[in-house]
Amino acid sequence: MAARGSILAPLLRLASRDGRLAASARPSVAVSVAPGSRRRLHAVPPRRDKPGKYARTDSDVEIEHPQEDDLPSSQPVRGLPGQYVKPTLASFSLDGNVGLVTGGARGLGLVIGQGMVYSGADLALVDMNKEEAEKQCQQLVDAFVKENPGSKRIPKVTAHYADVSDQASVERCIAEVIDQHGKIDNLVTSAGFTENFEAINYPIDRVRKLWGVNVDGTYLFATAVARHLMERKTGGSIVMIGSMSGSIVNVPQPQAPYNASKAAVRHLAASLAVEWADAGIRVNCISPGYMLTALTRKILDENADLKQKWTSLIPQGKMGMPEDLMGPVTFLLSDASRYVTGADIRVDGGYTVT
Repeated sequence: MAARGSILAPLLRLASRDGRLAASARPSVAVSVAPGSRRRLHAVPPRRDKPGKYARTDSDVEIEHPQEDDLPSSQPVRGLPGQYVKPTLASFSLDGNVGLVTGGARGLGLVIGQGMVYSGADLALVDMNKEEAEKQCQQLVDAFVKENPGSKRIPKVTAHYADVSDQASVERCIAEVIDQHGKIDNLVTSAGFTENFEAINYPIDRVRKLWGVNVDGTYLFATAVARHLMERKTGGSIVMIGSMSGSIVNVPQPQAPYNASKAAVRHLAASLAVEWADAGIRVNCISPGYMLTALTRKILDENADLKQKWTSLIPQGKMGMPEDLMGPVTFLLSDASRYVTGADIRVDGGYTVT
């Protein structure tokens, strides 16, 4: 025991200098500090009523996903270089492809869809709010025409309804898209949402709803499109929108079920990539970090301290923009990534590597 005490002595001296002992150096063993006497470190129980300054969740942060009528509308990105303005590798083109994006009426899904259109694809936007999707379809086409005034080709962009968590609804949607476009080549599963509740207080019905959209919806659309591709005896590319939350634990907001759902999406992509490799179907995952969508801006306006906390943990010192996903998704859908499958590309400003 004396030898163990001598090993810890430098740590104890360091603690006495700065008034604390680093958490990673706090042993729970009894330490001999004087002949015939013993004491235990951590003799005082930790405070659990208030969060400390270290990385941990804060039960005061509670954010419920808004109802459909409260969700902010999104706008197409303006001032893009257009489809034919600057040359690039031909393998990045999506010309002749038909892409489907779930959750496409707003936020990340809408901007991802716009990137696909600007790369040459026709597009099916799928959302529970079909009216909003129809409005965005027209705006996408208008934006394309404005940015490409000399283009001889106008993309076909259509809106479709689906409850992604319901298999019958998904199958009806797939049939409708194929009827209007003739085929589906690419899929992006962007439908999903997050909420912030302490796990012990999170209503189970809301947990099941979150899981139904984030995981079941991803699985149902992926398998439906894969069946279609296999029936056509052709390959294709699927990109699942995961999250850095599938690899790390966000702070300070508590969101254990969401984190678990995105970890499931990430591993689902890897598993299906292996299962469908011999069919020529590639499956990859994109894991965004904190992105400034219209909904995120709304949340941060109501929770000002969150933005400072989030950006303080991002090496680039800023949150991402939805258009930062256009390139990575287009890369994974195109022939430029034909030997990439089962990958997880993190678009997070370096958050998960620190």
